[in-house]
Amino acid sequence: MALTGRAALLAALGSVPVGIWEPGWTGILAVNAPLAVACACDFALAAPVRHLGLTRSGDTSVRLGDTADVTLTITNPSRRPLRARIRDAWPPSSWQPGTEREASRHRLLVPPGERRRLTTRLRPTRRGDRHADRVTIRSYGPLGLLARQGTHRVPWAVRVLPPFTSRKHLPSKLARLRELDGRTSVLTRGEGTEFDSLREYVPGDDTRSIDWRATARQSAVAVRTWRPERDRHILLVLDTGRTSAGRVDDTPRLDASMDAALLLAALASRAGDRVDLLAYDRRRRALVQGRAAGDVLPSLVNAMATLEPELVETDARGLTATALRTAPRRSLIVLLTTLDAAPVEEGLLPVLGRLTQRHTVLLASVADPHTARMAEARGNVDAVYEAASAAQAHAERDRTAEHLRRLGVTVVDATPEELAPALADAYLALKAAGRL
Repeated sequence: MALTGRAALLAALGSVPVGIWEPGWTGILAVNAPLAVACACDFALAAPVRHLGLTRSGDTSVRLGDTADVTLTITNPSRRPLRARIRDAWPPSSWQPGTEREASRHRLLVPPGERRRLTTRLRPTRRGDRHADRVTIRSYGPLGLLARQGTHRVPWAVRVLPPFTSRKHLPSKLARLRELDGRTSVLTRGEGTEFDSLREYVPGDDTRSIDWRATARQSAVAVRTWRPERDRHILLVLDTGRTSAGRVDDTPRLDASMDAALLLAALASRAGDRVDLLAYDRRRRALVQGRAAGDVLPSLVNAMATLEPELVETDARGLTATALRTAPRRSLIVLLTTLDAAPVEEGLLPVLGRLTQRHTVLLASVADPHTARMAEARGNVDAVYEAASAAQAHAERDRTAEHLRRLGVTVVDATPEELAPALADAYLALKAAGRL
């Protein structure tokens, strides 16, 4: 039961003549008794809330930054019309700040024995699963004085997927892949180490590619063409420890790493390679294995949707052991982690040899562009100190990266906007060099 503002206004207006002409209980009863009778009648004529039928339908997943529409169907089985105000409650992160009130509240009129649909439009601001909370309904009578109120739980969940903003780079990377594969007119001969086909020799071809047996069987000189290796195994390893929780330009490092991993997975699956995913800190958070090329990207996106950084130090030994079990044969292992000196020197370096001995290792790290801006700052004492601090931090990252390169690790250190294309370029370079 809820008293409306209209009833309160009528009671306030009735108190004015009571105070002037008949102050006392008689005047109060003369005004409020009819109002109370009107409220009771209005309450009786309002459609009951408890027996309403509510069901949901609509979107079950949405990319971060896009909108999802969830439809709520309300059935009125009573003999009275339902004049209702409805609040469809969801977690606060289901909408942009300041838009929750307008998006979650609805007005509805449902005639007796009929049903109506209303749509709640969500625009989530965080990844993960968003579960619907209670639906609160106020049913008003024809006078709008007193309302019935009740709540219903109508379960529904919307999974908010990573946005994959780096997919804009995919066409250019695929074009580069086709060049490596020798399928475009840009190159006269495909690069790689797997035999593809024979063709006629043209001036400028490497004489080492001449196939003398094929030449002996025909009148023209034949050369072998090559293509990048296919059906190679790539293991993407996401570090979900405390360093992935750091924010770079108001975005967690983990989200930037995910975006880079998705671009690499899309590119590698188009290249005919097998892609798996491992997310780890002190235990395994997600594992995607053995997916067909067409299912790789949806599976990775779905697995990444619920990942959140854990405020614990990553167990490098456990991560290495799990990666070796996941990739028993020679593979490209892509570590998406930090280049900070302390975590690398104390955690990763002592166990890195176990990975490089069997696999090709590529380490990708998110750099903070604010550090570069600090290094260029001048003009006052504070700016000079900031520049010196930024230069020292940059030098430490360079030393750590150089140490890893000496151990045979390919290192990619780039800002969130540049990390995804830089990682894809590193993969293509390894493929062109025949190191996969």
